Amino acid sequence: MPGMVERIKQFARSPQGRRTAEQVRRAAADPRKRAQAQRLLGRLRGGRR
Repeated sequence: MPGMVERIKQFARSPQGRRTAEQVRRAAADPRKRAQAQRLLGRLRGGRR
């Protein structure tokens, strides 16, 4: 699906894509948000362990 990859690249280079990437970086730096994301990924990967 080269079309999809190309569209993602174009979005990443756009001003909106750059803003989104910066928001994600800030959220990843926040310990509370990081723990929340890890819990969500754990549930998606196979429930509680």
